[in-house]
Amino acid sequence: QVQLVESGGGLVQTGGSLRLSCAASGSIIRLNAMGWYRQAPGKQRELVAAITSGGTINYVHSVKGRFTISRDNDKNMVYLQMNSLKPEDTAVYHCWCPYYGVDYWGKGTLVTVSS
Repeated sequence: QVQLVESGGGLVQTGGSLRLSCAASGSIIRLNAMGWYRQAPGKQRELVAAITSGGTINYVHSVKGRFTISRDNDKNMVYLQMNSLKPEDTAVYHCWCPYYGVDYWGKGTLVTVSS
């Protein structure tokens, strides 16, 4: 069983920054890709950023140059640094881990960007 717990969301003005954290159970992140999804009201969940166990990183086009995903295997943590936030970044952000063919998500943390 994989447990993922996010933190770090909140209310921020346009242009501001937030850092999201994801605490993963056990030491799974050493061997797994990890990532962040987001879901805005009325929209489908989308993959925002992902990092493989080898460190390869991918971002959705809309956040390139503004968001940075990173991982600390020793602490079983994954982070999402979000800069230059825009109102369209408002969403619930979920930590994600594909583990033995099963997708796991945390409950999410709400990010609200005011205009």
